[in-house]
Amino acid sequence: MLTHIPFPVLPVPPSWFPGHMLQFARMLPSLLTRTDVVLELRDARLPLTSINRNFEGALQKWRSERGGNKADSGSVAAMPTPFPSASFGPVCERIVVFNKRDLVPQWGIEPFQKAMAAKYPDQRVFFASWNRPRDIKMLNDMLVNIAKSNPHIPELNVLVVGMPNVGKSTLLNALRNIGIAGPTAKALRTSSQPGFTRVLSTRLKLSMDPPVYSFDSPGVMLPFLGNGDKGAERGVKLALIAGIKEGLYDVESLASYLLYRLNVLDPASSARVPAHPPPDTPPMTDVSAFLDALALRLRMLKRGGIPDQARAAVWFINWWRTEGGLLAAAAPNAPRADAQTHRRGWGFDFEWTVDTAEAQRYDAALVQQKMEGCIDAFERAAVQEAREGGGVSSTQERKLIREQVLAKRAVRTKARLAARRGR
Repeated sequence: MLTHIPFPVLPVPPSWFPGHMLQFARMLPSLLTRTDVVLELRDARLPLTSINRNFEGALQKWRSERGGNKADSGSVAAMPTPFPSASFGPVCERIVVFNKRDLVPQWGIEPFQKAMAAKYPDQRVFFASWNRPRDIKMLNDMLVNIAKSNPHIPELNVLVVGMPNVGKSTLLNALRNIGIAGPTAKALRTSSQPGFTRVLSTRLKLSMDPPVYSFDSPGVMLPFLGNGDKGAERGVKLALIAGIKEGLYDVESLASYLLYRLNVLDPASSARVPAHPPPDTPPMTDVSAFLDALALRLRMLKRGGIPDQARAAVWFINWWRTEGGLLAAAAPNAPRADAQTHRRGWGFDFEWTVDTAEAQRYDAALVQQKMEGCIDAFERAAVQEAREGGGVSSTQERKLIREQVLAKRAVRTKARLAARRGR
């Protein structure tokens, strides 16, 4: 059993914020004026890291202008039709959809839904996997029920937003296939590479009766991932789920953090990597030793029989993104009784300590309590980071100062020209 899981040394996060992301961020407030429902997509493996706080200001203004959501708060995953009866005011629904639910342990989904309902009562939470038609059908029914509950509007307009590569285009193709009778052509091109969608799509019809339309939008990354260990960890997490260009990181750094996370979720998981490891293979925390052993098992060798760690790291990451994610999702929930304290986790954003007393009553209620504590810590860290200017890089800060100087200079020049004309 692992008694200590060291946190890996991570590289400084890169900045990846192409111009099309900035353009959409500027368009968002005007798009929301004609939006009834916002579907915000996040990755279930990174339920907190995949939050884009740049959306929050525009979304809060949209809610306040429309009078907020009059519906009861809570999760909609187990309640497909909890929408209010017909009203005559503007529609304002925000549904947070966590994609890839099959890649997180099932035991944590319900406690997480309850924790989200307690901490973010204005957001509806839905878990889905695009390869499960039942999930798509339930989400389609939600949108149709919203439209039916508001017969005074001629059509329901939906805007899909989220970070890069969380599955926005794939979701809309699936919703069209469910909501439109008969054969439906694929409306949007998709890719496993982040940043593939670069412009706002044309309006897509998701339902004929009642009429429901949607826009697909480019994925928007944070302009700056943050300073210190927090920013470094945020960047590596996003790179692991292919939410940021992987070429900006060396694969050994990604493999090091992935090994750490798998050990937190389930220490035995690193010993169960395929290629037929010996049955008595112990869990490993040293990434160099782990990659050497993996390269030997996979016969990835350089000249002279030296293990090729780079190739093994690429294989390890790709394995985790497919079948390895399912293995992590099958990790048991019950803590070991032979340890005084140990770490537990769910997804890559939740990690907590379980002591001996808590291990005796380790149930869904305690998991929810631990998750709420993680959310509180996340929010406190975000507030502190904002106070310290952690959301803006030094380059962006210099650019902002220069723009302010130029704006003041333009005002002074305009005032001088106006004074000359008045003479």
